[in-house]
Amino acid sequence: MNLLTAPAPSLVLASTSPFRRELLGRLQLPFATAAPEVDETVLPGEAPTATAERLAQEKAQAVAVRFPSALIIGSDQVAYCGGERYGKPHTRARAFAQLQAMRGQTVIFHTGLCLLDSASGRVQLCGVPTEVRFRQLSDAEIGRYLDREDALNCAGSAKSEGLGIALIESMRGDDPNALVGLPLIALCRMLRAAGIPLP
Repeated sequence: MNLLTAPAPSLVLASTSPFRRELLGRLQLPFATAAPEVDETVLPGEAPTATAERLAQEKAQAVAVRFPSALIIGSDQVAYCGGERYGKPHTRARAFAQLQAMRGQTVIFHTGLCLLDSASGRVQLCGVPTEVRFRQLSDAEIGRYLDREDALNCAGSAKSEGLGIALIESMRGDDPNALVGLPLIALCRMLRAAGIPLP
């Protein structure tokens, strides 16, 4: 069978995030989703950028075991400002404290992206940063936001694809989709390099 008639490898998103799923759907390619079971503990001395990229690759590798001849997409995001990281808060109290700390600050949301060809073992890996400047939020504004938006599983508690956009003064980056969690511009480049035809 030559390359022109070989079937395209299946595409698997190593995530259960509905937002990443919606973003990937924009490319109009068939894909499956799978939950990666990965320990997201930060390694000693690890930079935030390195954490995001390592976890993106580990998520793809964790799912690749179940899909031995597919292209696996892994993605992870770490928010940081200076020496402080802002992960998923998991509780309202932590989310409130994160948003208090980030008000008036510029926070980097670094999104790691990995495309793993599970048949060949080839890995494409990159990081896409987005600078987000938060408004000088009052405690009342933070409280109203958390009353109305479920942001407890969102890095930095700021769900920009929802009401979190109201917390932001400005943002700067190469791909607006990166802030939501899946940098589509970089992903399209990786998919083309893997032989997937895109416009």
